Amino acid sequence: MKKSKIDKTLPVPGMSQDEALRPDEGKVAASAFTLNLANHFLIAMPSMQDPIFGGTVVYICEHNDKGVLGVVINKPTDMTMEVLFERIDLKLADGLRTTVVNEPIMFGGPVQDDRGFVLHTPGARYSSSLTVTEDVAFTTSIDVLEAVANGDGPQRLLVSIGYAGWSPGQLEDEIGRNGWLTVGADARVLFDLPIEERYNAAIKLLGIDPMMLASEAGHA
Repeated sequence: MKKSKIDKTLPVPGMSQDEALRPDEGKVAASAFTLNLANHFLIAMPSMQDPIFGGTVVYICEHNDKGVLGVVINKPTDMTMEVLFERIDLKLADGLRTTVVNEPIMFGGPVQDDRGFVLHTPGARYSSSLTVTEDVAFTTSIDVLEAVANGDGPQRLLVSIGYAGWSPGQLEDEIGRNGWLTVGADARVLFDLPIEERYNAAIKLLGIDPMMLASEAGHA
């Protein structure tokens, strides 16, 4: 099988170094950083027509004066965990649960979309990992996938190809223009719900009926 471009060294994105995250850096004042949306869901408004982010829920892993890093959690690719492991030359342990093998890989966003990123429950130490909360960690090193292949990885996880990034002030501007709803994240939505239920479940965290929101957007 032809090898994927997915790198075995899955580097930490490093927003201070990755120019793809801040193409308009010179246009945004540093004072634009006024809130911290880490461990929040971004919910695309029903009126959003963007082909990448329309209809998505994004989990925010990091938000600081260098920008925002998140992962789309409800846009599956046609790749499964089994295919991913084959492409990075990881052998699955005998008897690994079929649910893990067949789990789809998410399209996490358009940044570094040839590399893998993992949201998971904290526990074991991995070489390149960010603990977001006591329920969610974000890892970019291959050792977390090695642990999964060996059958002793995190209890709950979501693997994505690529991630979503915003330059300083960019996301705040999009929120101000009613592009996104924001709400504190719930790990159960992230890890436990079927993919097709995550969008409505995230909206319900706001106490909003998803059908009413769609109706209002349709008459905007």
